Order: sequence, then C-alpha cells, then structure tokens
Amino acid sequence: MKNNGPLMASSRSSPDLNLFQEIVIRLALFAIYIYFEFKEPYIRQIQPDEMWLYKNPRTDSYVPLTTLYPSTFGLVAVVFFIYYFRTGDFAELKAAWLGLTLACVLNGVVTHSIKAAVGRPRPDFFWRCFPDGIANDELQCTGDSRAVMDGRKSFPSGHASFAFAALGFLSCYLSAKLHVFTERGRGQSWRLLVAGAPLFAATMIAISRTCDYHHHWQDVTIGSLIGIVEAYLCYRQYYPPVEDRFGFLAYISKRPAQKSCQAVCANSCTNHVESRSGEMDTEKKMLLDAEEKSDKLT
Repeated sequence: MKNNGPLMASSRSSPDLNLFQEIVIRLALFAIYIYFEFKEPYIRQIQPDEMWLYKNPRTDSYVPLTTLYPSTFGLVAVVFFIYYFRTGDFAELKAAWLGLTLACVLNGVVTHSIKAAVGRPRPDFFWRCFPDGIANDELQCTGDSRAVMDGRKSFPSGHASFAFAALGFLSCYLSAKLHVFTERGRGQSWRLLVAGAPLFAATMIAISRTCDYHHHWQDVTIGSLIGIVEAYLCYRQYYPPVEDRFGFLAYISKRPAQKSCQAVCANSCTNHVESRSGEMDTEKKMLLDAEEKSDKLT
C-alpha cells in the first residue's frame, strides 16, 4: 500500500497501552531470567580427547557485566532523553523504553534458558574444573562450584546477545530518527555512520568474549543473532519500519494528528487523483492539480 503521509500514520497508531500490564509482563520475564541465571545447567559429558577445546587460560573479562550494563543503558538513556527534550513527545519516550526493556528481558529469558538446557563448557572450563591443572580419571571437578557451574553455560553468549538486543534496538531507533533509509536522509553518509555505530560497538563486545576465552565463536555468533532478532522484533512492536517516511514516529505518538493538519488535508484533497493513477507520488499529483487549476483560471 502506498504511504499517504500523516493521515495513514495517525490511522495506524495503536490504542493507548496498558502501562501497568506492560510493566507486569516485564517483571515476570525478568523473574524467569533470574531463575535460569541461577539454575544448574545440564551436565554434558566431556570426552578426554575433546578436553583440549576447554584448556584455554582463565582471564578476566575484557568487558565485565559491571561495565556492560551501566554503559549500555547509560548510552541508550542519553539518546532517548535528548530526543525527548527536543520534541517533548512523552508518548514516544514511553514507546522507546517499553521496546528496549522488552528486548532486554526477553533476551535474558531466551539466552539463559538455552544456556541451562545446552550446558556447553566454556573454553577455560578445564582450569575452572581443575584449578591445580591436574585432572582425575573420572573428570570430577575439584574447583569452586560456582565457577564450575558458570563454566558450563557457554552457549550462547549472554554478552553478545544482550549487546545486540540493546544496541541493536538503539541502531534501529537512530536509523528512523535520522531518516537513514528515507528520501530525506538517504545518501548522507554521516547518518548511516551514526546509526551503525551501536552495531559496531555490539560486534566488538561480542568479539571480546572470544579474546578473553570466555566463549567459543559459535556461542558468540548465535548469541549475536538472538540479540539482533529480538531487537528488531521488539522495535517493530512500537515503531513502523525504519524505511517508512514516518518511521520516526512511534505508533502511540499523538504528534501526527496534532501537528500535521495541513499535510493531512492536502493528502485528503489528492485521494481522488491517487485512485485513478498509482504511478505518481502525492507531491507530483498535487503539483499537477495546481497547474490544472491555474490553466482554468487563465
């Protein structure tokens, strides 16, 4: 269907959301995520001839959770509130936070439930299991139980999935706000670079998990895919496609109806022309109408 501008943007807006219900859903998802975070993983049997996969040295995380969460949410919050202070559209701000929080908690549930079900050892599992470097014949771990349990939750990468869920959502948000894929901003490389920067940051975070030997490359790849898919799905719950001319407006935003009356009327006046021809866009048809009226007057 052809985009008819603000009139269509207003008509396709969803009704006001039940904020209490949305908060309850997110709290419930967060509780499920916490459950799987501390759940004992599946104990996968490790054959002696495959132990070499898990003998990488133990190192500190290059991007620990104490850095990942505050920096990610801090960056996203700054962008959201900058746009809010520029527009004063509280409904749009609400949609942004609802979409982001849904992506993050849903990612937590999916990622950590898979971790518990698969139970894949991390690349440094041997040293978690045998801190002294001496393995027994039964391969029964002698290391700290918490370190061993966490060492069996390699697949998929939680860092990678969270980074792509949160920063992928931010990338979609910036793409729409900067009109990266519409006629207004297409061809202006700075817009593409700004909108793509969060995805680059997420990629570097994911790669770091293989450099510090906390994940295998398969863990990072699947975790990244999980995160980016959830980011896009949750973004589309509250926003039109990023290539839509009015994709920068949330479905629940009231701004189209309040600030685009003139454009709405103009589009309404050209509806009879669009019904006769689907090959020309609205602006060209309005120009032809004006020219025909000018000819009649002369």
